[in-house]
Amino acid sequence: MKMMMTVAAVAAAALAAPAAAQDAKAGEKAFVQCKACHNVVAGKNGVGPSLAGVVGRKAASVAGFNYSAAMKAKGVSWTEANLDTYLTKPAAYVKGTRMAFAGIPDAKKRKDVIAYLKTLK
Repeated sequence: MKMMMTVAAVAAAALAAPAAAQDAKAGEKAFVQCKACHNVVAGKNGVGPSLAGVVGRKAASVAGFNYSAAMKAKGVSWTEANLDTYLTKPAAYVKGTRMAFAGIPDAKKRKDVIAYLKTLK
């Protein structure tokens, strides 16, 4: 009986876990495509703004970076949900963005990249 309760508890915990758990290590590997334009060091902008501390930050708020009018006007904060939508297809989320990146169509890969971005302080 005790064994059945343990098995049931483990099964319940497994079912409660998100279907697409975030993996920051995998996200760091997938982030390699982003490094062409973005830096992860605070205050060090490239073609794109530094992504240090991006999760939770107001969009178009990195000092010293020249954002497009469209990004400035978007008026959002980079929540996990907003990042997920943006990274799916940036030009669809911010019409007029200068970011020339098609997006990450794979939902798991996007979640992993977001998990990595959350580690950047």
